Amino acid sequence: MECTIDWGGPDGMLFVARTGSGHVTAMDGAPDGGGHNLAPRPMEMLLAGTGGCAAYDVVLILKRSRQAVTDCRVTLTAERAETDPKVFTKIHFAFVVSGKGLSQTAVERAVKMSHDKYCSASAMLAKTADITHSIQILEA
Repeated sequence: MECTIDWGGPDGMLFVARTGSGHVTAMDGAPDGGGHNLAPRPMEMLLAGTGGCAAYDVVLILKRSRQAVTDCRVTLTAERAETDPKVFTKIHFAFVVSGKGLSQTAVERAVKMSHDKYCSASAMLAKTADITHSIQILEA
């Protein structure tokens, strides 16, 4: 895996990331830190990537379990340390999974498997953060 980050120049704190898979995304800082609020903060990108990793796992596990999943949303709420390095100290994953006749047990199992075995991003963040989960199942 490879990623290249380029600084946008001396007028701010905009950075452009180019991924090995050929995608481009921007990151910026807050105005009080020299940025112009043109894009997500790098730590927001880390949190979003972790949510994407977990949601991907949950949907894949449910599909492989032959569950009729139709939608999956995960909202992550995080707290950071007050001093540098301001690592994440608490992260809560609130999953809302929709489908037809979804098994509560299957959804709980998928979330647990993502956290315990498959999601590399949350495994790394669990080294500094207390990670919790909640699950809501909606009938489609």
